[in-house]
Amino acid sequence: MIDVIVVGGGPTGMMLAGELRLHGVDVLVLEKDAEPAGYVRSLGLHVRSIEVMDQRGLLERFLSHGKKYPVGGFFAAITTPPPERLDTAHGYVLGIPQPVTDRLLAERAAELGAEIRRGCEVTGLSQDEDGVTVEPAAGAGTRLRSRYVVGCDGGRSTVRRLLGVGFPGEPSRVETLLGEMEVTEAPEKVAAVVAEVRKTQLRFGVGPFGDDGVHRVVVPAEGVAEDRTVPPTLEEFKRRLRAVAGTDFGVHSPRWLSRFGDATRLAERYRSGRVLLAGDAAHVHPPTGGQGLNLGIQDAFNLGWKLAAEVGGWAPEGLLDSYHCERHPVAADVLDNTRAQMELMSTEPGARAVRRLVSQLAGFDEVNRYLIEKVTALGVRYDFGEGHELLGRRMRDIGLKRGRLYELLHGGRGLLLDGTGRLSAAGWEDRVDHVVDGSEELDVPAVLLRPDGHVVWAGEDQRELPGPLRRWFGAPAG
Repeated sequence: MIDVIVVGGGPTGMMLAGELRLHGVDVLVLEKDAEPAGYVRSLGLHVRSIEVMDQRGLLERFLSHGKKYPVGGFFAAITTPPPERLDTAHGYVLGIPQPVTDRLLAERAAELGAEIRRGCEVTGLSQDEDGVTVEPAAGAGTRLRSRYVVGCDGGRSTVRRLLGVGFPGEPSRVETLLGEMEVTEAPEKVAAVVAEVRKTQLRFGVGPFGDDGVHRVVVPAEGVAEDRTVPPTLEEFKRRLRAVAGTDFGVHSPRWLSRFGDATRLAERYRSGRVLLAGDAAHVHPPTGGQGLNLGIQDAFNLGWKLAAEVGGWAPEGLLDSYHCERHPVAADVLDNTRAQMELMSTEPGARAVRRLVSQLAGFDEVNRYLIEKVTALGVRYDFGEGHELLGRRMRDIGLKRGRLYELLHGGRGLLLDGTGRLSAAGWEDRVDHVVDGSEELDVPAVLLRPDGHVVWAGEDQRELPGPLRRWFGAPAG
């Protein structure tokens, strides 16, 4: 029996597979597409996802394939400068095409020993008290048996449908065409037209994408297609460009064409017995702010160590259920902020008036930082109850006397960072690293971190430690 089958080989599924393999969990990834997607939906990683990569020792790989950009202008495309005192050591956005992100995460999962089967679509699923039976499509192999299954198979998730999990929300009201193609119009003319159109139409853009003359084109569609799985035609792009911009820029030779809507939906629950949901299988929303891929990666980062603990037999009661309790509200907040952004990007007079007001408010540093932290997930705080102000927050990377904090988290284990030298994690050594070190950047004597870097305890009293150790890391050994 396989420990975990991950259905879906996108960034969420591959991130999860890597996280599980860090703990020795037997993982099989099933991806219905025979080849990785070549089109570029997401354009980069936000701050929290950059931190996630740093915490696992992956950041240098990503930096070598991306470009750093200032943090600002994410919320409804309202132009703002980088806020002061942003609580991170990585105050930038990493521009990196999604196919590259997908490839790097797949390589990581494979290096750690995950098995990846492409061209294997899942069509059936059933579970009992001992495990889950997965049925591939005809010709894709025989039935598979696993202890757990995680559906990371996108907004039209087969796993979610087979589970019967509700996906309430709103259907698409507007649709946008997206594609990559060549243009014949002069660059100066393209730039001038785009600048003029974007004064009122923020769901529009035409700009070079790479060094080979290909442009990324985004333009509002005329209506909402009955079937968005059917890609638009080049002629449809030309009609819409002429309608919105007065010219079609001479677009030709498309690489790929697609359409997306602004549907906003959230799964009623992230777990049903031995089957869980993550990424777009659990939530869909407009792409405003570039949060979708990042939200999925962060889902996987939260779930991976918890599911590994369950498989490994040391998970305390309720640990796996905490995945839903923590991540469902985060997704709900993302859905709300994307709804708000879509309203602020409307061409209606009332929405434009509200946009002007919000733009003025964003000029205040406190408001600007609040909006940036919301979109980049730096403001996420899980509810761990009353306690220190750090409780529930992720710890930023800090310099220690012997290196950096995030260097200590590469193995995906818990961490007791002890600046006193008087504390102990005896009994939990197989799950928690105890490092005696200090930092001028940390204003508490010691902190206990989960494998995802969130603070579960801060203080200096040894008598307080067994409680959070048991709550998050189970019973002590022996």
